[in-house]
Amino acid sequence: MNDRRGKFAGDEPIEIARRWFHNAELNETNDYNAVALSTVDAQGLPNVRMVLLKDINADSFVFFTNYMSRKSQEIEHSGKVAFVAHWKSIRRQVRVRGIVEREDGPSADDYFASRSLKSRIGAWASRQSQPLASRDVLLMEVAKMTAKYGQSPPRPAFWGGFRIRPLEIEFWADGMFRLHDRFVWRRETLDADWVVQRLNP
Repeated sequence: MNDRRGKFAGDEPIEIARRWFHNAELNETNDYNAVALSTVDAQGLPNVRMVLLKDINADSFVFFTNYMSRKSQEIEHSGKVAFVAHWKSIRRQVRVRGIVEREDGPSADDYFASRSLKSRIGAWASRQSQPLASRDVLLMEVAKMTAKYGQSPPRPAFWGGFRIRPLEIEFWADGMFRLHDRFVWRRETLDADWVVQRLNP
């Protein structure tokens, strides 16, 4: 019996996810698009950190970062990630697991150009995840990059996006007495059909 109604209704899980993120945008006070992104290192030890999703399109979720960061190195090594978005305001969450590819073309250029000047300079100045002697050292690098690039810093070759193409998307909504509603969509490959299943709370 299909009892996916209301907030769970739909035939494409990415479209449902897009709808939930839009709902969160209208209700969440800060950073509705913040997600906890999980990767694993070469030894299989997990890491998690917050990133901001910048696009949800027909087949993927997109975020941007420094390619020299630890998360990028772990992504490149395994080719897989997971993330969760949780919104207290609407009492829902979305979990995604999938494979990753670089988004390193015009959309990365466009997004970088849309950032504030200080954020673009900061991207050049920061050797993300690497040891830093002091904040003064970082600020000196900011000054150096400001002098070098002025008002028009280009996108660094070491900075761009990742596109998460999902193999699993789970939707969770809070229920009374902890009897939550959960539906998971899974597919074996990116070309396979989605299979949806209700889960116990």
